[in-house]
Amino acid sequence: MRALFLLLLLANLALYAWSRYGVPAAADPALQARPVEPEKLKVIAPERLPAPAPAAKKPVPVPVATSCLEWGSFTVADAPRAEQALEPLGLGTRLAQRRTEETAAWWVFMPSQGSRQAALRKAAELKGLGIDEYFIVQEEGEHRWALSLGVFRSEEAAQARLAALRTAGVRTAQVGRRETVVPKIWLQVKSVDAALETRLKEIARQIDGSELKACP
Repeated sequence: MRALFLLLLLANLALYAWSRYGVPAAADPALQARPVEPEKLKVIAPERLPAPAPAAKKPVPVPVATSCLEWGSFTVADAPRAEQALEPLGLGTRLAQRRTEETAAWWVFMPSQGSRQAALRKAAELKGLGIDEYFIVQEEGEHRWALSLGVFRSEEAAQARLAALRTAGVRTAQVGRRETVVPKIWLQVKSVDAALETRLKEIARQIDGSELKACP
């Protein structure tokens, strides 16, 4: 009797356990597999990241043109030589002249030769040394038949001219004071950019005592 009771108890426990843990829970209808409908499928493109902005290009500097530069000053006799030095630049209508009158306080000269004939002989010697920039003083006074080798506004410019003459072989020239009004010519070059300004400076150095500056 006791054994039967135990068997029934075990059977009830087994039935309870099976009903409680052995049967899987009913699947949620919402989670049940659904038929695939291809026509409703959408391909979602991956999110596009904005392309990096291209690096800003540095602007190319545009040469700035100076309104005008002028080179001088030259005597009427010297100006053609200066213009000839500028010919390789092909300036055309960009080249012009400005005429002025300047008071020259200094000059480079060879003292009076005593006569016209002696002055002409000395001039021939200068030409033999390759010096063409001179004139014979013919006006009355202590300097008659002297040879002028250039007039200048400053002593420094006159000394520079004298040094160049001595390098060329002239030995008797000297610097002195001489107040005189001299017609002068400035060569003006318009629309000058940096490259042209560099070339003008190189040419200006070929003539002692000249200067390159902005037009007035």
